[in-house]
Amino acid sequence: MKRQRETAKRGKKRKVRGECTIPPPPVKHILSSYTMSNPISKRAISDYVERQARNETVQHAERIMSEHVVGHDYDCWDVHTDKDRYWVITNPTNLYSQYYFPSLDYTLSFHIGVMLRVAALQRSAPNAAHKSRFTPIWRRWEQAAESCDDAEEAEDFQGVGVKCRETLIQFVRALAKPGMVSNGQEVPKRADVIGWSNLIANHVAPGDRNEYVRAHLKAISKSAWDLSNWLTHANNATRHDAEIVLDAVQTVIGTFGMAVMRHESGVPERCPECGSYSLDVGFEPELMPRPYIMECESCGWQKQQEEDAC
Repeated sequence: MKRQRETAKRGKKRKVRGECTIPPPPVKHILSSYTMSNPISKRAISDYVERQARNETVQHAERIMSEHVVGHDYDCWDVHTDKDRYWVITNPTNLYSQYYFPSLDYTLSFHIGVMLRVAALQRSAPNAAHKSRFTPIWRRWEQAAESCDDAEEAEDFQGVGVKCRETLIQFVRALAKPGMVSNGQEVPKRADVIGWSNLIANHVAPGDRNEYVRAHLKAISKSAWDLSNWLTHANNATRHDAEIVLDAVQTVIGTFGMAVMRHESGVPERCPECGSYSLDVGFEPELMPRPYIMECESCGWQKQQEEDAC
């Protein structure tokens, strides 16, 4: 800085015209001396940019703004490197070249939209076949998730619990069959999620080989039901509570669904042609009453379900 001041003194001074002068942009590597930031966060952002933008060195990083949208905080950073300039937006973190995204407000809107779409994909059915087999149930669960996104007060999060209860009730109603009840055994009520879940688990995961799978199915269904009931009556419910319950119900639908599809399709453990374990099960509703198609991802062997496993 001292040498720069001495050099400036020796140079010719520019003539000032008008009432004010707009100074030139400062040298990037000295900007940090004039900004306030959290060193830990700044270091993490700088490391992220240098990993993503290879062969570039961060010269300056400054947090410009933070915004709270749909229950999440987004931090917006202005990052200068020796080759480019980026917006870095967190939660989850991504970077955008300011050459293509000159407006921070537009970039934030774009980022939130992309992240919401990614989150929607991640918190839905495990695959297309699973969603096709249990479409009404996943639709009801997605409505509960949307309610959580819009919720602000405790009673709103309690409403998420109500929707999760309804999702579990619809799930067992869709899978329950009279033949699952043994002779002399009392038939559970239609809304008895725990009772029917135990019967469904016994039906789709029978035998000694599936002992632990069966126990797991019963445990997660009881836990999700108890959590949903708790959230429904929790006067101090929070977003964190609602998200835990949503994840629990999603796990029940996903895990039970895979067990049900495996049982219904009668898929073998290994490919009969090459012996591979990489067998994919597809579900095509228009092929009812035999909607399952099996395919080996290793050799390409295919087979349509010959008869209903149930």
